Amino acid sequence: MMRVVEIDKNICTGCQECTKVCPAYAIEGNPGEPQTINVEKCVMCGQCVQKCKSYVSIVTHGYDAYNKVKKERGIPDCVNEPLFAAHNVTHIGEVKKALADPTKVVMASAAPAVRTGLAEEFGYKLGTLSNGKMAAAFRALGFDFIYDVNFAADLTIMEEGSELIQRVTTGKGKLPMFTSCCPAWVTFMERNYPDLTDHLSSCKSPQQMQGAVQKTFGADVNKLKKKDIFNVSVMPCTCKEYECSREEMNASGERDIDVVITTRELAWLIKDAGIDFKKLPEEDFDSPLGGFTGAAEIFGVTGGVMEAALRTGYELITKKSIPAVEIPSVRGGEGFRSADIQVGDLTLRVGVVSGLKHVVQVLEDLKAGKMNDYHIIEVMTCPVGCVSGGGQPKLLMDTDRETAYKNRTGATYKMDEALPLRKSHDNPEIKKIYKEFLTAPLGEKSHHLLHTHYKKGRAKTIND
Repeated sequence: MMRVVEIDKNICTGCQECTKVCPAYAIEGNPGEPQTINVEKCVMCGQCVQKCKSYVSIVTHGYDAYNKVKKERGIPDCVNEPLFAAHNVTHIGEVKKALADPTKVVMASAAPAVRTGLAEEFGYKLGTLSNGKMAAAFRALGFDFIYDVNFAADLTIMEEGSELIQRVTTGKGKLPMFTSCCPAWVTFMERNYPDLTDHLSSCKSPQQMQGAVQKTFGADVNKLKKKDIFNVSVMPCTCKEYECSREEMNASGERDIDVVITTRELAWLIKDAGIDFKKLPEEDFDSPLGGFTGAAEIFGVTGGVMEAALRTGYELITKKSIPAVEIPSVRGGEGFRSADIQVGDLTLRVGVVSGLKHVVQVLEDLKAGKMNDYHIIEVMTCPVGCVSGGGQPKLLMDTDRETAYKNRTGATYKMDEALPLRKSHDNPEIKKIYKEFLTAPLGEKSHHLLHTHYKKGRAKTIND
Protein backbone atom coordinates (compact mmCIF):
# COMPACT_ATOMS: atom_id res chain seq x y z
CA MET A 1 0.00 0.00 0.00
CA MET A 2 1.29 3.47 -0.87
CA ARG A 3 2.60 5.48 2.09
CA VAL A 4 0.65 8.74 2.37
CA VAL A 5 -0.15 9.42 6.03
CA GLU A 6 1.87 7.95 8.89
CA ILE A 7 2.14 8.11 12.68
CA ASP A 8 5.66 8.12 14.10
CA LYS A 9 5.54 5.70 17.05
CA ASN A 10 8.66 7.31 18.52
CA ILE A 11 6.86 10.63 18.89
CA CYS A 12 3.23 9.62 19.47
CA THR A 13 2.18 9.93 23.11
CA GLY A 14 -1.16 8.20 22.70
CA CYS A 15 -3.24 11.31 23.43
CA GLN A 16 -5.76 9.97 20.87
CA GLU A 17 -6.66 13.41 19.52
CA CYS A 18 -6.29 11.82 16.08
CA THR A 19 -8.85 9.10 16.80
CA LYS A 20 -11.47 11.74 17.57
CA VAL A 21 -11.28 13.24 14.08
CA CYS A 22 -10.61 10.15 11.96
CA PRO A 23 -13.76 9.76 9.81
CA ALA A 24 -12.89 6.18 8.82
CA TYR A 25 -12.09 4.90 12.34
CA ALA A 26 -8.72 3.80 11.01
CA ILE A 27 -6.53 4.78 13.97
CA GLU A 28 -6.03 2.06 16.54
CA GLY A 29 -4.27 1.78 19.89
CA ASN A 30 -4.65 2.12 23.64
CA PRO A 31 -4.67 5.47 25.45
CA GLY A 32 -1.17 6.53 26.44
CA GLU A 33 0.45 4.24 23.86
CA PRO A 34 1.59 4.97 20.30
CA GLN A 35 -1.26 4.75 17.81
CA THR A 36 -1.19 2.93 14.47
CA ILE A 37 -3.06 3.43 11.22
CA ASN A 38 -5.05 0.56 9.77
CA VAL A 39 -4.23 1.05 6.08
CA GLU A 40 -7.20 -1.05 4.99
CA LYS A 41 -9.52 1.51 6.59
CA CYS A 42 -7.55 4.75 6.17
CA VAL A 43 -8.83 7.10 3.44
CA MET A 44 -5.72 9.31 3.74
CA CYS A 45 -7.65 12.53 4.36
CA GLY A 46 -4.98 13.83 6.74
CA GLN A 47 -7.31 15.14 9.41
CA CYS A 48 -5.13 13.30 11.93
CA VAL A 49 -2.20 15.38 10.66
CA GLN A 50 -4.15 18.55 11.36
CA LYS A 51 -5.19 17.48 14.87
CA CYS A 52 -2.05 15.73 16.16
CA LYS A 53 -0.66 17.15 19.41
CA SER A 54 2.45 14.96 19.89
CA TYR A 55 5.61 16.55 18.50
CA VAL A 56 9.35 16.92 18.56
CA SER A 57 10.84 20.42 18.60
CA ILE A 58 14.26 22.07 18.86
CA VAL A 59 13.32 23.82 22.11
CA THR A 60 11.91 20.77 23.90
CA HIS A 61 14.01 17.93 22.49
CA GLY A 62 17.20 19.55 21.19
CA TYR A 63 18.80 19.85 17.76
CA ASP A 64 19.97 16.27 17.39
CA ALA A 65 16.58 14.65 18.03
CA TYR A 66 14.81 17.24 15.93
CA ASN A 67 17.19 17.05 12.96
CA LYS A 68 17.06 13.26 13.01
CA VAL A 69 13.31 13.33 12.38
CA LYS A 70 13.64 16.08 9.79
CA LYS A 71 16.22 14.09 7.86
CA GLU A 72 14.15 10.89 8.03
CA ARG A 73 11.18 12.71 6.49
CA GLY A 74 13.15 14.60 3.82
CA ILE A 75 12.14 18.00 5.17
CA PRO A 76 14.23 21.02 4.03
CA ASP A 77 16.79 22.57 6.39
CA CYS A 78 14.86 25.87 6.39
CA VAL A 79 12.05 24.29 8.44
CA ASN A 80 12.25 24.88 12.18
CA GLU A 81 8.61 24.33 13.20
CA PRO A 82 7.54 21.46 15.49
CA LEU A 83 7.34 18.08 13.74
CA PHE A 84 4.28 16.07 14.70
CA ALA A 85 3.80 12.34 15.05
CA ALA A 86 1.01 12.22 12.46
CA HIS A 87 2.37 13.49 9.16
CA ASN A 88 2.08 13.04 5.42
CA VAL A 89 4.95 11.63 3.41
CA THR A 90 6.68 14.51 1.64
CA HIS A 91 7.56 14.57 -2.06
CA ILE A 92 9.55 17.79 -2.07
CA GLY A 93 12.70 15.94 -3.13
CA GLU A 94 11.04 14.72 -6.32
CA VAL A 95 9.93 18.25 -7.19
CA LYS A 96 13.38 19.73 -6.61
CA LYS A 97 14.96 16.98 -8.70
CA ALA A 98 12.57 17.68 -11.59
CA LEU A 99 13.17 21.43 -11.41
CA ALA A 100 16.92 20.80 -11.61
CA ASP A 101 16.61 18.46 -14.61
CA PRO A 102 17.14 20.39 -17.89
CA THR A 103 15.39 17.62 -19.86
CA LYS A 104 12.12 18.12 -17.95
CA VAL A 105 9.41 20.66 -18.70
CA VAL A 106 7.94 21.22 -15.25
CA MET A 107 4.33 22.37 -15.02
CA ALA A 108 2.66 23.57 -11.84
CA SER A 109 -1.02 23.71 -10.99
CA ALA A 110 -2.76 24.45 -7.70
CA ALA A 111 -6.21 23.72 -6.31
CA PRO A 112 -8.68 26.48 -5.38
CA ALA A 113 -8.23 26.04 -1.61
CA VAL A 114 -4.42 26.35 -1.72
CA ARG A 115 -4.60 30.10 -2.31
CA THR A 116 -6.74 30.55 0.83
CA GLY A 117 -4.10 28.96 3.06
CA LEU A 118 -0.65 29.48 1.55
CA ALA A 119 -0.14 33.04 2.80
CA GLU A 120 -0.74 31.90 6.39
CA GLU A 121 2.64 30.14 6.23
CA PHE A 122 4.27 33.57 5.72
CA GLY A 123 2.62 35.44 8.56
CA TYR A 124 -0.48 36.72 6.81
CA LYS A 125 -3.92 36.82 8.43
CA LEU A 126 -5.82 33.52 8.40
CA GLY A 127 -7.65 33.11 5.10
CA THR A 128 -5.68 35.68 3.10
CA LEU A 129 -5.95 35.03 -0.65
CA SER A 130 -2.66 34.75 -2.53
CA ASN A 131 -3.46 34.03 -6.19
CA GLY A 132 -0.99 36.45 -7.74
CA LYS A 133 1.84 35.86 -5.30
CA MET A 134 1.41 32.11 -5.63
CA ALA A 135 1.78 32.32 -9.43
CA ALA A 136 4.87 34.51 -8.96
CA ALA A 137 6.32 32.03 -6.45
CA PHE A 138 5.98 29.19 -8.94
CA ARG A 139 7.93 31.20 -11.52
CA ALA A 140 10.57 32.17 -8.99
CA LEU A 141 10.99 28.47 -8.15
CA GLY A 142 11.71 27.74 -11.82
CA PHE A 143 8.51 26.12 -13.07
CA ASP A 144 8.21 26.35 -16.85
CA PHE A 145 4.42 26.65 -17.04
CA ILE A 146 2.06 27.93 -14.35
CA TYR A 147 -1.42 26.53 -14.83
CA ASP A 148 -4.40 26.31 -12.50
CA VAL A 149 -6.57 23.41 -11.31
CA ASN A 150 -9.36 26.01 -11.23
CA PHE A 151 -9.42 25.63 -15.02
CA ALA A 152 -10.11 21.93 -14.60
CA ALA A 153 -12.77 22.69 -11.99
CA ASP A 154 -14.65 24.55 -14.73
CA LEU A 155 -13.97 21.61 -17.02
CA THR A 156 -15.35 19.23 -14.38
CA ILE A 157 -18.60 21.18 -14.26
CA MET A 158 -19.01 20.88 -18.03
CA GLU A 159 -18.62 17.12 -17.85
CA GLU A 160 -20.35 16.46 -14.53
CA GLY A 161 -23.24 18.82 -15.30
CA SER A 162 -23.77 17.13 -18.65
CA GLU A 163 -23.60 13.72 -16.99
CA LEU A 164 -26.24 14.72 -14.44
CA ILE A 165 -28.54 16.04 -17.16
CA GLN A 166 -28.10 12.80 -19.09
CA ARG A 167 -28.93 10.69 -16.03
CA VAL A 168 -31.99 12.80 -15.14
CA THR A 169 -33.45 13.18 -18.62
CA THR A 170 -32.66 9.79 -20.17
CA GLY A 171 -32.60 7.42 -17.20
CA LYS A 172 -29.09 6.32 -18.23
CA GLY A 173 -27.13 5.97 -14.99
CA LYS A 174 -28.00 5.64 -11.33
CA LEU A 175 -29.63 8.40 -9.27
CA PRO A 176 -28.83 10.07 -7.04
CA MET A 177 -25.47 10.82 -8.62
CA PHE A 178 -22.69 11.46 -6.12
CA THR A 179 -19.87 13.89 -6.88
CA SER A 180 -16.43 12.35 -7.35
CA CYS A 181 -14.02 15.25 -6.77
CA CYS A 182 -12.89 14.11 -3.32
CA PRO A 183 -10.56 11.07 -3.49
CA ALA A 184 -10.90 10.24 0.21
CA TRP A 185 -14.67 10.00 -0.23
CA VAL A 186 -14.28 7.89 -3.39
CA THR A 187 -11.87 5.58 -1.55
CA PHE A 188 -14.31 5.23 1.34
CA MET A 189 -17.15 4.36 -1.05
CA GLU A 190 -15.07 1.80 -2.96
CA ARG A 191 -14.00 -0.01 0.21
CA ASN A 192 -17.16 0.15 2.29
CA TYR A 193 -20.07 0.42 -0.16
CA PRO A 194 -18.75 -1.16 -3.38
CA ASP A 195 -22.26 -2.05 -4.58
CA LEU A 196 -23.13 1.66 -4.65
CA THR A 197 -20.18 2.89 -6.74
CA ASP A 198 -22.42 3.13 -9.82
CA HIS A 199 -23.94 6.16 -8.14
CA LEU A 200 -20.60 8.01 -8.35
CA SER A 201 -20.12 10.42 -11.22
CA SER A 202 -17.68 8.95 -13.71
CA CYS A 203 -15.85 12.30 -13.82
CA LYS A 204 -12.28 12.38 -12.61
CA SER A 205 -11.36 14.98 -10.04
CA PRO A 206 -10.19 18.39 -11.31
CA GLN A 207 -6.61 17.42 -10.41
CA GLN A 208 -6.65 14.42 -12.70
CA MET A 209 -8.46 16.24 -15.49
CA GLN A 210 -5.84 18.98 -15.28
CA GLY A 211 -3.01 16.48 -15.53
CA ALA A 212 -4.55 14.74 -18.52
CA VAL A 213 -5.12 17.93 -20.52
CA GLN A 214 -1.70 19.37 -19.63
CA LYS A 215 -0.01 16.30 -21.13
CA THR A 216 -2.23 16.25 -24.24
CA PHE A 217 -3.75 19.60 -25.22
CA GLY A 218 -1.07 21.51 -23.29
CA ALA A 219 1.67 19.50 -24.96
CA ASP A 220 0.19 20.18 -28.41
CA VAL A 221 -0.27 23.92 -27.82
CA ASN A 222 3.28 24.31 -26.54
CA LYS A 223 4.79 21.89 -29.07
CA LEU A 224 6.11 19.57 -26.38
CA LYS A 225 6.52 15.83 -26.03
CA LYS A 226 4.32 14.55 -23.24
CA LYS A 227 7.08 12.25 -21.99
CA ASP A 228 9.15 15.37 -21.23
CA ILE A 229 6.42 16.99 -19.12
CA PHE A 230 6.56 16.67 -15.35
CA ASN A 231 3.28 17.71 -13.74
CA VAL A 232 3.38 18.97 -10.15
CA SER A 233 0.03 19.42 -8.44
CA VAL A 234 -0.33 21.44 -5.23
CA MET A 235 -3.27 20.39 -3.10
CA PRO A 236 -4.90 21.12 0.28
CA CYS A 237 -5.49 17.37 0.45
CA THR A 238 -3.13 14.54 1.41
CA CYS A 239 -5.24 11.87 -0.34
CA LYS A 240 -4.47 13.49 -3.70
CA GLU A 241 -1.02 11.91 -3.39
CA TYR A 242 -2.74 8.53 -3.47
CA GLU A 243 -5.19 9.51 -6.22
CA CYS A 244 -2.52 10.49 -8.73
CA SER A 245 -0.79 7.12 -8.22
CA ARG A 246 -3.83 5.00 -9.11
CA GLU A 247 -2.99 2.81 -12.08
CA GLU A 248 -5.90 4.10 -14.21
CA MET A 249 -4.75 7.74 -13.98
CA ASN A 250 -2.70 7.61 -17.16
CA ALA A 251 -5.17 8.71 -19.84
CA SER A 252 -2.49 10.80 -21.56
CA GLY A 253 -0.39 7.69 -22.12
CA GLU A 254 1.89 8.78 -19.29
CA ARG A 255 1.22 9.22 -15.59
CA ASP A 256 -1.06 12.27 -15.78
CA ILE A 257 0.09 13.88 -12.51
CA ASP A 258 3.67 13.01 -11.62
CA VAL A 259 3.73 14.23 -8.04
CA VAL A 260 1.50 15.96 -5.52
CA ILE A 261 2.64 18.24 -2.72
CA THR A 262 0.51 19.96 -0.11
CA THR A 263 0.01 23.64 0.64
CA ARG A 264 2.45 23.25 3.55
CA GLU A 265 5.08 21.66 1.32
CA LEU A 266 4.80 24.43 -1.28
CA ALA A 267 5.54 26.90 1.52
CA TRP A 268 8.58 24.83 2.48
CA LEU A 269 9.82 24.89 -1.11
CA ILE A 270 9.45 28.67 -1.26
CA LYS A 271 11.31 29.13 2.03
CA ASP A 272 13.98 26.61 1.03
CA ALA A 273 14.66 28.62 -2.14
CA GLY A 274 15.13 31.81 -0.12
CA ILE A 275 12.19 33.55 -1.80
CA ASP A 276 10.68 36.50 0.07
CA PHE A 277 6.99 35.73 -0.41
CA LYS A 278 5.82 39.12 0.83
CA LYS A 279 7.91 40.94 -1.76
CA LEU A 280 6.66 38.88 -4.70
CA PRO A 281 4.64 40.77 -7.35
CA GLU A 282 1.09 39.82 -8.35
CA GLU A 283 1.33 37.68 -11.49
CA ASP A 284 -1.11 35.77 -13.71
CA PHE A 285 -1.37 32.09 -14.56
CA ASP A 286 -0.47 30.91 -18.05
CA SER A 287 -3.02 30.39 -20.81
CA PRO A 288 -4.87 28.39 -22.11
CA LEU A 289 -5.05 26.10 -19.06
CA GLY A 290 -4.99 28.73 -16.35
CA GLY A 291 -8.15 30.78 -16.81
CA PHE A 292 -11.12 30.19 -14.52
CA THR A 293 -14.47 31.50 -13.28
CA GLY A 294 -15.97 32.09 -9.88
CA ALA A 295 -17.70 28.72 -10.16
CA ALA A 296 -14.30 27.03 -10.13
CA GLU A 297 -13.04 29.03 -7.18
CA ILE A 298 -15.88 27.89 -4.90
CA PHE A 299 -14.96 24.21 -5.43
CA GLY A 300 -12.81 24.58 -2.30
CA VAL A 301 -15.73 25.02 0.11
CA THR A 302 -18.55 22.67 1.03
CA GLY A 303 -21.48 23.11 -1.33
CA GLY A 304 -19.24 24.78 -3.89
CA VAL A 305 -19.21 21.93 -6.41
CA MET A 306 -22.99 21.73 -6.13
CA GLU A 307 -23.46 25.46 -6.61
CA ALA A 308 -21.11 25.55 -9.57
CA ALA A 309 -22.93 22.61 -11.17
CA LEU A 310 -26.32 24.25 -10.65
CA ARG A 311 -25.18 27.54 -12.20
CA THR A 312 -24.26 25.76 -15.41
CA GLY A 313 -26.88 23.01 -15.26
CA TYR A 314 -29.70 25.53 -15.06
CA GLU A 315 -28.60 27.25 -18.25
CA LEU A 316 -27.86 24.03 -20.12
CA ILE A 317 -31.34 22.72 -19.33
CA THR A 318 -33.45 25.86 -19.70
CA LYS A 319 -31.35 27.71 -22.32
CA LYS A 320 -31.94 30.81 -20.18
CA SER A 321 -29.78 32.82 -17.79
CA ILE A 322 -30.00 31.70 -14.19
CA PRO A 323 -32.01 34.29 -12.22
CA ALA A 324 -29.51 34.39 -9.32
CA VAL A 325 -25.91 33.17 -9.61
CA GLU A 326 -25.55 32.71 -5.87
CA ILE A 327 -27.38 29.71 -4.38
CA PRO A 328 -27.16 30.08 -0.59
CA SER A 329 -29.37 27.05 0.12
CA VAL A 330 -26.47 24.67 -0.68
CA ARG A 331 -23.92 26.58 1.39
CA GLY A 332 -23.19 25.77 5.01
CA GLY A 333 -20.99 23.97 7.51
CA GLU A 334 -20.41 20.39 8.57
CA GLY A 335 -23.20 17.83 8.29
CA PHE A 336 -25.90 16.92 5.75
CA ARG A 337 -28.30 19.41 4.19
CA SER A 338 -30.68 19.28 1.28
CA ALA A 339 -32.56 21.67 -0.98
CA ASP A 340 -35.06 21.68 -3.82
CA ILE A 341 -33.87 23.78 -6.75
CA GLN A 342 -36.29 24.76 -9.51
CA VAL A 343 -34.69 24.39 -12.94
CA GLY A 344 -37.33 25.28 -15.49
CA ASP A 345 -40.04 22.65 -15.20
CA LEU A 346 -37.73 20.31 -13.27
CA THR A 347 -37.39 20.30 -9.50
CA LEU A 348 -33.91 19.09 -8.63
CA ARG A 349 -33.51 17.63 -5.15
CA VAL A 350 -29.91 18.04 -4.08
CA GLY A 351 -27.93 17.02 -1.02
CA VAL A 352 -24.62 18.23 0.42
CA VAL A 353 -22.49 16.23 2.87
CA SER A 354 -19.51 17.81 4.59
CA GLY A 355 -17.49 15.62 6.93
CA LEU A 356 -17.21 11.98 5.91
CA LYS A 357 -18.73 10.64 9.13
CA HIS A 358 -22.05 12.17 8.05
CA VAL A 359 -22.23 10.19 4.80
CA VAL A 360 -22.78 6.77 6.37
CA GLN A 361 -26.41 7.47 7.23
CA VAL A 362 -26.99 8.83 3.74
CA LEU A 363 -25.59 5.65 2.21
CA GLU A 364 -27.58 3.43 4.55
CA ASP A 365 -30.73 5.37 3.65
CA LEU A 366 -29.88 4.92 -0.03
CA LYS A 367 -29.58 1.16 0.45
CA ALA A 368 -32.95 1.20 2.20
CA GLY A 369 -34.59 3.04 -0.70
CA LYS A 370 -35.06 6.30 1.21
CA MET A 371 -32.99 8.56 -1.09
CA ASN A 372 -34.69 7.80 -4.40
CA ASP A 373 -36.07 11.33 -4.74
CA TYR A 374 -32.58 12.89 -4.75
CA HIS A 375 -30.86 13.71 -8.05
CA ILE A 376 -27.34 14.70 -6.97
CA ILE A 377 -25.39 14.64 -3.69
CA GLU A 378 -22.06 16.37 -3.09
CA VAL A 379 -19.69 14.73 -0.59
CA MET A 380 -16.58 16.31 0.95
CA THR A 381 -14.50 14.36 3.48
CA CYS A 382 -13.06 17.32 5.39
CA PRO A 383 -15.09 19.41 7.88
CA VAL A 384 -15.96 22.43 5.70
CA GLY A 385 -14.54 21.26 2.39
CA CYS A 386 -11.06 21.50 0.92
CA VAL A 387 -10.21 24.74 2.74
CA SER A 388 -9.99 22.54 5.87
CA GLY A 389 -8.00 19.80 4.14
CA GLY A 390 -5.27 17.72 5.72
CA GLY A 391 -2.58 19.40 3.61
CA GLN A 392 -3.47 22.96 4.59
CA PRO A 393 -1.33 24.97 7.06
CA LYS A 394 -1.46 23.29 10.45
CA LEU A 395 -3.37 25.22 13.07
CA LEU A 396 -1.37 24.82 16.27
CA MET A 397 -4.12 26.28 18.45
CA ASP A 398 -7.59 24.74 18.33
CA THR A 399 -8.99 28.21 19.00
CA ASP A 400 -7.68 29.28 15.57
CA ARG A 401 -9.51 26.50 13.73
CA GLU A 402 -12.96 28.08 13.61
CA THR A 403 -11.50 31.45 12.58
CA ALA A 404 -9.36 29.89 9.86
CA TYR A 405 -12.25 27.92 8.39
CA LYS A 406 -14.54 30.95 8.48
CA ASN A 407 -11.95 33.27 6.90
CA ARG A 408 -10.87 30.81 4.20
CA THR A 409 -14.50 30.17 3.27
CA GLY A 410 -15.32 33.87 3.27
CA ALA A 411 -12.30 34.70 1.10
CA THR A 412 -13.40 32.05 -1.39
CA TYR A 413 -16.86 33.56 -1.82
CA LYS A 414 -15.44 37.09 -2.02
CA MET A 415 -13.18 36.04 -4.88
CA ASP A 416 -16.12 34.43 -6.66
CA GLU A 417 -18.09 37.67 -6.33
CA ALA A 418 -15.18 39.73 -7.65
CA LEU A 419 -14.55 37.71 -10.82
CA PRO A 420 -16.10 38.95 -14.07
CA LEU A 421 -17.21 35.43 -15.06
CA ARG A 422 -18.98 33.22 -12.51
CA LYS A 423 -20.30 30.30 -14.57
CA SER A 424 -18.06 27.54 -15.89
CA HIS A 425 -19.55 27.45 -19.39
CA ASP A 426 -18.68 31.15 -19.84
CA ASN A 427 -14.94 30.51 -19.43
CA PRO A 428 -13.37 31.36 -22.84
CA GLU A 429 -10.56 28.86 -22.26
CA ILE A 430 -13.14 26.12 -21.67
CA LYS A 431 -14.81 27.07 -24.94
CA LYS A 432 -11.41 26.93 -26.64
CA ILE A 433 -10.50 23.45 -25.45
CA TYR A 434 -13.84 22.02 -26.55
CA LYS A 435 -13.66 23.76 -29.93
CA GLU A 436 -10.06 22.82 -30.69
CA PHE A 437 -9.59 19.53 -28.86
CA LEU A 438 -12.34 17.84 -26.84
CA THR A 439 -15.22 18.57 -29.25
CA ALA A 440 -18.07 18.19 -26.72
CA PRO A 441 -18.82 17.19 -23.10
CA LEU A 442 -19.27 13.41 -22.77
CA GLY A 443 -17.76 12.99 -26.24
CA GLU A 444 -15.33 10.23 -27.16
CA LYS A 445 -12.17 12.19 -26.33
CA SER A 446 -13.68 13.64 -23.16
CA HIS A 447 -14.72 10.17 -22.05
CA HIS A 448 -11.20 8.83 -22.54
CA LEU A 449 -9.33 11.70 -20.86
CA LEU A 450 -11.73 13.05 -18.26
CA HIS A 451 -13.77 10.10 -17.01
CA THR A 452 -12.85 6.98 -15.07
CA HIS A 453 -14.18 3.82 -13.45
CA TYR A 454 -14.19 2.65 -9.85
CA LYS A 455 -12.90 -0.37 -7.98
CA LYS A 456 -14.85 -2.70 -5.74
CA GLY A 457 -12.37 -2.87 -2.90
CA ARG A 458 -8.84 -1.46 -2.67
CA ALA A 459 -7.66 0.18 -5.88
CA LYS A 460 -4.21 -0.68 -7.19
CA THR A 461 -1.54 1.98 -7.51
CA ILE A 462 1.66 2.13 -9.51
CA ASN A 463 3.46 1.19 -6.29
CA ASP A 464 1.59 -2.12 -5.85
